[in-house]
Amino acid sequence: MAAATQNDDEMITSINVTPLVDITLVLLIILMITASYVAAKAIPLDLPKGATAETTPVTLSVSIDKDGKTYLEAAPIDDAGLRAKVRAARAADPETRAVIAADGRAAHSHVVHVMDLLRREEVTKFAINVDPEDVAGPHPNPLPQAGEGTGTGR
Repeated sequence: MAAATQNDDEMITSINVTPLVDITLVLLIILMITASYVAAKAIPLDLPKGATAETTPVTLSVSIDKDGKTYLEAAPIDDAGLRAKVRAARAADPETRAVIAADGRAAHSHVVHVMDLLRREEVTKFAINVDPEDVAGPHPNPLPQAGEGTGTGR
């Protein structure tokens, strides 16, 4: 009833924020649902750090988990299936590229095996996916310097 007694000449001095809050909460819910779908497609990997890491356009995304299992576009795949998919992608686009994301705890031989498989299928443009390292900060596990940690006891 208070709004009905105001004159048309008076300024509005209050703003109803309820619709703004409602819209914000709806957008937040949509964002949370969308983020859960995006996160569900990702394979949890502990990527090693790299000071010169950069982003590359991804055509094929090959992942190797800590147990050495191979994934293509987040779907588990064996060597024969991977070769067939790479061959099909290469037939569709001769400039096919690949990004290999291997868990830092994966055996080096698994990564080399995938690299060899890609090269056999003539995919020579590939990159190793790493998390960019803070160049200014100290390395958490620095390599021992000459004479350090050699077990000489001096």
